[in-house]
Amino acid sequence: MFLYGGCAKHAGSQWLAFEGEDGGNSSLGCVSPRRGGVLAHLERLEAESRKKFEEPQGAESALGNKIRNLRSLRDKLRAEVNRRQAGVEASVEPDQTFEVSEQEVLEKKRENVKSILQAYRFTGLSGKRTSRGVCVSISTAFEGNLLDSYFVDLVIQKPLRIHHHSIPVFIPLEEIAAKYLQSNIQHFLFSLCEYLNAYSGRKYQADRLQSDFAAFLAGPLERNSLCNLLSFTYKAEPSGQSFPFCARLLYKDITRTLPTDVTVTYQGTDALSTSWEEQRASHENLFCTKPLHQVFASFARREEKLDMNLLY
Repeated sequence: MFLYGGCAKHAGSQWLAFEGEDGGNSSLGCVSPRRGGVLAHLERLEAESRKKFEEPQGAESALGNKIRNLRSLRDKLRAEVNRRQAGVEASVEPDQTFEVSEQEVLEKKRENVKSILQAYRFTGLSGKRTSRGVCVSISTAFEGNLLDSYFVDLVIQKPLRIHHHSIPVFIPLEEIAAKYLQSNIQHFLFSLCEYLNAYSGRKYQADRLQSDFAAFLAGPLERNSLCNLLSFTYKAEPSGQSFPFCARLLYKDITRTLPTDVTVTYQGTDALSTSWEEQRASHENLFCTKPLHQVFASFARREEKLDMNLLY
Protein backbone atom coordinates (compact mmCIF):
# COMPACT_ATOMS: atom_id res chain seq x y z
CA MET A 1 0.00 0.00 0.00
CA PHE A 2 1.03 3.61 -0.50
CA LEU A 3 2.05 5.74 2.45
CA TYR A 4 2.44 9.50 2.44
CA GLY A 5 4.48 11.39 5.03
CA GLY A 6 6.83 14.26 5.62
CA CYS A 7 10.48 14.32 4.54
CA ALA A 8 13.23 14.94 7.03
CA LYS A 9 15.37 17.09 4.79
CA HIS A 10 12.77 19.34 3.30
CA ALA A 11 10.08 20.85 5.35
CA GLY A 12 6.71 20.75 3.68
CA SER A 13 7.77 17.86 1.44
CA GLN A 14 5.95 14.49 1.32
CA TRP A 15 7.35 11.00 1.27
CA LEU A 16 5.98 7.99 -0.49
CA ALA A 17 6.31 4.42 0.69
CA PHE A 18 4.69 1.13 -0.11
CA GLU A 19 4.26 -2.12 1.67
CA GLY A 20 6.74 -4.68 0.47
CA GLU A 21 6.28 -8.34 -0.24
CA ASP A 22 7.76 -9.27 3.15
CA GLY A 23 5.23 -7.16 4.98
CA GLY A 24 7.72 -4.36 5.64
CA ASN A 25 7.63 -0.87 4.33
CA SER A 26 9.73 0.25 1.44
CA SER A 27 10.33 3.89 0.89
CA LEU A 28 10.67 5.55 -2.47
CA GLY A 29 11.88 8.71 -1.01
CA CYS A 30 10.56 12.14 -0.99
CA VAL A 31 8.11 13.47 -3.50
CA SER A 32 7.98 17.11 -4.08
CA PRO A 33 4.68 18.96 -3.86
CA ARG A 34 4.73 19.33 -7.63
CA ARG A 35 5.13 15.65 -8.01
CA GLY A 36 2.18 15.06 -5.64
CA GLY A 37 0.03 17.44 -7.72
CA VAL A 38 0.59 15.34 -10.80
CA LEU A 39 -0.64 12.21 -9.09
CA ALA A 40 -3.67 13.97 -7.77
CA HIS A 41 -4.35 15.30 -11.22
CA LEU A 42 -4.09 11.79 -12.64
CA GLU A 43 -6.46 10.53 -10.00
CA ARG A 44 -8.92 13.25 -10.86
CA LEU A 45 -8.68 12.42 -14.56
CA GLU A 46 -9.24 8.75 -13.78
CA ALA A 47 -12.27 9.59 -11.66
CA GLU A 48 -13.71 11.85 -14.34
CA SER A 49 -13.10 9.23 -17.03
CA ARG A 50 -14.83 6.58 -14.91
CA LYS A 51 -17.75 8.94 -14.31
CA LYS A 52 -18.08 9.72 -18.01
CA PHE A 53 -17.98 6.01 -18.82
CA GLU A 54 -20.63 5.16 -16.25
CA GLU A 55 -23.00 7.96 -17.32
CA PRO A 56 -23.53 6.63 -20.95
CA GLN A 57 -24.00 3.17 -19.55
CA GLY A 58 -26.64 4.50 -17.20
CA ALA A 59 -28.34 6.41 -20.05
CA GLU A 60 -28.20 3.36 -22.31
CA SER A 61 -29.69 1.27 -19.56
CA ALA A 62 -32.51 3.79 -19.08
CA LEU A 63 -33.17 3.85 -22.86
CA GLY A 64 -33.25 0.07 -22.94
CA ASN A 65 -35.77 0.02 -20.12
CA LYS A 66 -37.91 2.55 -21.99
CA ILE A 67 -37.79 0.46 -25.18
CA ARG A 68 -38.76 -2.65 -23.26
CA ASN A 69 -41.65 -0.80 -21.65
CA LEU A 70 -42.86 0.48 -25.01
CA ARG A 71 -42.66 -2.98 -26.54
CA SER A 72 -44.58 -4.40 -23.63
CA LEU A 73 -47.24 -1.72 -24.07
CA ARG A 74 -47.39 -2.45 -27.82
CA ASP A 75 -47.90 -6.15 -27.18
CA LYS A 76 -50.67 -5.40 -24.70
CA LEU A 77 -52.42 -3.07 -27.15
CA ARG A 78 -52.11 -5.61 -29.95
CA ALA A 79 -53.54 -8.34 -27.75
CA GLU A 80 -56.43 -6.05 -26.80
CA VAL A 81 -57.17 -5.23 -30.46
CA ASN A 82 -57.15 -8.91 -31.39
CA ARG A 83 -59.43 -9.74 -28.47
CA ARG A 84 -61.96 -7.07 -29.44
CA GLN A 85 -61.84 -8.02 -33.12
CA ALA A 86 -62.49 -11.65 -32.22
CA GLY A 87 -65.45 -10.52 -30.13
CA VAL A 88 -66.91 -8.54 -33.03
CA GLU A 89 -66.52 -11.45 -35.46
CA ALA A 90 -68.15 -13.79 -32.96
CA SER A 91 -71.16 -11.48 -32.64
CA VAL A 92 -71.76 -11.50 -36.43
CA GLU A 93 -73.91 -14.32 -37.81
CA PRO A 94 -71.83 -16.88 -39.67
CA ASP A 95 -73.89 -16.61 -42.86
CA GLN A 96 -74.00 -12.81 -42.94
CA THR A 97 -71.19 -12.48 -45.46
CA PHE A 98 -72.73 -15.22 -47.56
CA GLU A 99 -76.15 -13.56 -47.35
CA VAL A 100 -74.74 -10.23 -48.51
CA SER A 101 -73.13 -11.80 -51.55
CA GLU A 102 -76.28 -13.83 -52.19
CA GLN A 103 -78.36 -10.65 -52.06
CA GLU A 104 -76.10 -9.12 -54.68
CA VAL A 105 -76.62 -12.15 -56.91
CA LEU A 106 -80.40 -11.93 -56.53
CA GLU A 107 -80.34 -8.22 -57.34
CA LYS A 108 -78.39 -8.97 -60.51
CA LYS A 109 -80.99 -11.58 -61.44
CA ARG A 110 -83.76 -9.00 -60.98
CA GLU A 111 -81.94 -6.59 -63.26
CA ASN A 112 -81.35 -9.39 -65.76
CA VAL A 113 -85.05 -10.26 -65.87
CA LYS A 114 -85.93 -6.58 -66.26
CA SER A 115 -83.53 -6.12 -69.16
CA ILE A 116 -84.85 -9.26 -70.87
CA LEU A 117 -88.42 -8.02 -70.64
CA GLN A 118 -87.47 -4.60 -71.97
CA ALA A 119 -85.42 -5.98 -74.85
CA TYR A 120 -87.95 -8.59 -75.96
CA ARG A 121 -91.23 -6.82 -75.32
CA PHE A 122 -92.10 -7.11 -79.03
CA THR A 123 -92.02 -10.91 -78.75
CA GLY A 124 -95.01 -10.86 -76.43
CA LEU A 125 -93.07 -10.77 -73.17
CA SER A 126 -93.76 -8.04 -70.66
CA GLY A 127 -93.67 -7.76 -66.92
CA LYS A 128 -93.64 -5.67 -63.82
CA ARG A 129 -91.77 -5.88 -60.56
CA THR A 130 -93.57 -7.12 -57.46
CA SER A 131 -92.68 -7.24 -53.79
CA ARG A 132 -91.57 -10.85 -54.29
CA GLY A 133 -89.80 -10.45 -57.64
CA VAL A 134 -91.38 -10.04 -61.05
CA CYS A 135 -94.64 -11.00 -62.75
CA VAL A 136 -94.09 -11.94 -66.40
CA SER A 137 -96.94 -11.69 -68.91
CA ILE A 138 -96.79 -13.80 -72.08
CA SER A 139 -99.05 -12.72 -74.94
CA THR A 140 -99.51 -15.29 -77.69
CA ALA A 141 -100.22 -14.61 -81.35
CA PHE A 142 -100.60 -16.46 -84.63
CA GLU A 143 -100.36 -14.95 -88.11
CA GLY A 144 -100.48 -11.48 -86.63
CA ASN A 145 -103.58 -12.17 -84.56
CA LEU A 146 -103.27 -11.52 -80.83
CA LEU A 147 -104.56 -14.48 -78.89
CA ASP A 148 -104.56 -15.50 -75.23
CA SER A 149 -102.26 -14.11 -72.54
CA TYR A 150 -100.74 -15.94 -69.61
CA PHE A 151 -98.66 -14.91 -66.61
CA VAL A 152 -95.95 -16.35 -64.42
CA ASP A 153 -95.26 -14.80 -61.02
CA LEU A 154 -91.59 -15.38 -60.17
CA VAL A 155 -90.07 -15.06 -56.72
CA ILE A 156 -86.53 -13.75 -57.02
CA GLN A 157 -84.69 -15.65 -54.34
CA LYS A 158 -82.25 -18.52 -54.20
CA PRO A 159 -83.40 -20.75 -55.72
CA LEU A 160 -85.78 -18.99 -58.09
CA ARG A 161 -89.29 -20.31 -57.84
CA ILE A 162 -92.72 -19.84 -59.39
CA HIS A 163 -95.21 -18.42 -56.92
CA HIS A 164 -98.30 -18.43 -59.12
CA HIS A 165 -99.16 -18.82 -62.81
CA SER A 166 -101.97 -19.24 -65.32
CA ILE A 167 -100.19 -21.68 -67.63
CA PRO A 168 -102.51 -24.53 -68.79
CA VAL A 169 -101.89 -27.81 -67.02
CA PHE A 170 -101.04 -29.62 -70.26
CA ILE A 171 -98.07 -27.31 -70.93
CA PRO A 172 -94.96 -28.94 -69.38
CA LEU A 173 -94.14 -25.97 -67.14
CA GLU A 174 -92.40 -28.01 -64.44
CA GLU A 175 -90.21 -29.72 -67.00
CA ILE A 176 -89.23 -26.40 -68.60
CA ALA A 177 -88.54 -24.84 -65.19
CA ALA A 178 -86.39 -27.78 -64.12
CA LYS A 179 -84.25 -27.37 -67.23
CA TYR A 180 -83.79 -23.63 -67.45
CA LEU A 181 -85.23 -21.59 -64.55
CA GLN A 182 -82.14 -21.73 -62.32
CA SER A 183 -79.49 -21.66 -65.01
CA ASN A 184 -80.92 -19.43 -67.77
CA ILE A 185 -84.09 -17.49 -67.08
CA GLN A 186 -84.05 -16.03 -70.61
CA HIS A 187 -84.13 -19.51 -72.10
CA PHE A 188 -86.87 -20.46 -69.64
CA LEU A 189 -89.12 -17.60 -70.80
CA PHE A 190 -88.44 -18.16 -74.50
CA SER A 191 -89.09 -21.88 -74.23
CA LEU A 192 -92.34 -21.23 -72.38
CA CYS A 193 -93.35 -18.72 -75.06
CA GLU A 194 -92.64 -21.30 -77.74
CA TYR A 195 -94.94 -23.88 -76.14
CA LEU A 196 -97.72 -21.39 -75.47
CA ASN A 197 -97.62 -19.84 -78.94
CA ALA A 198 -97.70 -23.26 -80.58
CA TYR A 199 -100.68 -24.30 -78.46
CA SER A 200 -102.52 -21.05 -79.16
CA GLY A 201 -101.75 -21.41 -82.87
CA ARG A 202 -103.16 -24.93 -83.07
CA LYS A 203 -106.22 -23.92 -81.08
CA TYR A 204 -106.73 -20.90 -83.33
CA GLN A 205 -106.70 -23.09 -86.44
CA ALA A 206 -109.22 -25.54 -84.98
CA ASP A 207 -111.49 -22.68 -83.86
CA ARG A 208 -111.33 -21.11 -87.32
CA LEU A 209 -112.21 -24.42 -88.95
CA GLN A 210 -115.28 -24.77 -86.78
CA SER A 211 -116.40 -21.16 -87.07
CA ASP A 212 -115.53 -20.21 -90.66
CA PHE A 213 -115.62 -23.52 -92.54
CA ALA A 214 -118.32 -25.49 -90.78
CA ALA A 215 -120.02 -26.08 -94.14
CA PHE A 216 -117.12 -28.34 -95.17
CA LEU A 217 -117.41 -30.53 -92.07
CA ALA A 218 -119.48 -33.68 -92.29
CA GLY A 219 -119.35 -34.25 -88.55
CA PRO A 220 -117.94 -32.80 -85.33
CA LEU A 221 -114.32 -31.77 -84.98
CA GLU A 222 -112.68 -33.88 -82.32
CA ARG A 223 -109.62 -32.52 -80.48
CA ASN A 224 -107.86 -32.99 -77.19
CA SER A 225 -107.08 -30.23 -74.68
CA LEU A 226 -103.59 -29.63 -76.06
CA CYS A 227 -104.95 -29.49 -79.62
CA ASN A 228 -102.16 -31.74 -80.82
CA LEU A 229 -104.56 -34.40 -82.08
CA LEU A 230 -107.39 -33.46 -84.43
CA SER A 231 -109.76 -35.72 -86.32
CA PHE A 232 -112.67 -34.73 -88.52
CA THR A 233 -114.66 -35.72 -91.57
CA TYR A 234 -114.95 -33.22 -94.39
CA LYS A 235 -115.96 -32.71 -98.01
CA ALA A 236 -113.73 -30.91 -100.44
CA GLU A 237 -116.86 -29.77 -102.30
CA PRO A 238 -119.63 -29.12 -99.76
CA SER A 239 -122.24 -28.45 -102.44
CA GLY A 240 -121.37 -31.60 -104.39
CA GLN A 241 -122.41 -35.19 -103.90
CA SER A 242 -118.87 -36.51 -103.37
CA PHE A 243 -118.07 -38.89 -100.54
CA PRO A 244 -116.33 -37.29 -97.56
CA PHE A 245 -112.69 -37.63 -96.51
CA CYS A 246 -111.61 -38.52 -93.02
CA ALA A 247 -108.56 -36.68 -91.68
CA ARG A 248 -106.40 -37.33 -88.65
CA LEU A 249 -103.75 -34.73 -87.76
CA LEU A 250 -101.11 -35.51 -85.11
CA TYR A 251 -98.68 -32.90 -83.71
CA LYS A 252 -95.92 -34.94 -82.08
CA ASP A 253 -93.83 -31.81 -81.57
CA ILE A 254 -96.04 -29.61 -79.41
CA THR A 255 -93.86 -26.58 -80.10
CA ARG A 256 -95.08 -26.59 -83.72
CA THR A 257 -98.26 -25.33 -85.35
CA LEU A 258 -98.16 -27.79 -88.25
CA PRO A 259 -98.81 -31.52 -87.87
CA THR A 260 -96.02 -34.06 -88.04
CA ASP A 261 -98.28 -36.94 -89.11
CA VAL A 262 -101.31 -36.62 -91.41
CA THR A 263 -103.61 -39.39 -92.49
CA VAL A 264 -106.42 -38.79 -94.99
CA THR A 265 -108.71 -41.62 -96.00
CA TYR A 266 -111.63 -41.71 -98.39
CA GLN A 267 -114.89 -42.78 -96.83
CA GLY A 268 -117.50 -44.70 -98.82
CA THR A 269 -115.57 -47.07 -101.09
CA ASP A 270 -112.53 -49.28 -100.92
CA ALA A 271 -111.45 -48.81 -104.49
CA LEU A 272 -110.50 -45.26 -105.40
CA SER A 273 -110.23 -43.89 -108.88
CA THR A 274 -106.97 -42.30 -109.87
CA SER A 275 -108.39 -38.79 -109.56
CA TRP A 276 -109.68 -39.39 -106.05
CA GLU A 277 -106.39 -40.90 -104.97
CA GLU A 278 -104.53 -37.89 -106.32
CA GLN A 279 -106.92 -35.59 -104.50
CA ARG A 280 -106.46 -37.51 -101.23
CA ALA A 281 -102.68 -37.34 -101.52
CA SER A 282 -102.78 -33.61 -102.30
CA HIS A 283 -104.92 -33.04 -99.20
CA GLU A 284 -102.37 -34.80 -97.04
CA ASN A 285 -99.65 -32.59 -98.47
CA LEU A 286 -101.72 -29.44 -97.86
CA PHE A 287 -102.41 -30.34 -94.24
CA CYS A 288 -98.69 -30.93 -93.65
CA THR A 289 -97.55 -27.63 -95.15
CA LYS A 290 -100.33 -25.10 -94.48
CA PRO A 291 -102.37 -24.06 -91.45
CA LEU A 292 -105.70 -25.86 -91.21
CA HIS A 293 -107.92 -22.88 -91.93
CA GLN A 294 -105.81 -21.92 -94.94
CA VAL A 295 -106.33 -25.37 -96.44
CA PHE A 296 -110.08 -25.01 -96.20
CA ALA A 297 -109.84 -21.45 -97.48
CA SER A 298 -108.25 -22.89 -100.62
CA PHE A 299 -111.11 -25.40 -100.87
CA ALA A 300 -113.56 -22.51 -100.61
CA ARG A 301 -111.81 -20.53 -103.34
CA ARG A 302 -111.86 -23.54 -105.64
CA GLU A 303 -115.56 -24.01 -104.92
CA GLU A 304 -116.22 -20.38 -105.78
CA LYS A 305 -114.27 -20.74 -108.98
CA LEU A 306 -116.33 -23.79 -109.96
CA ASP A 307 -119.54 -21.90 -109.25
CA MET A 308 -118.37 -19.02 -111.42
CA ASN A 309 -117.59 -21.39 -114.27
CA LEU A 310 -121.07 -22.89 -114.02
CA LEU A 311 -122.62 -19.43 -114.25
CA TYR A 312 -120.82 -18.55 -117.43
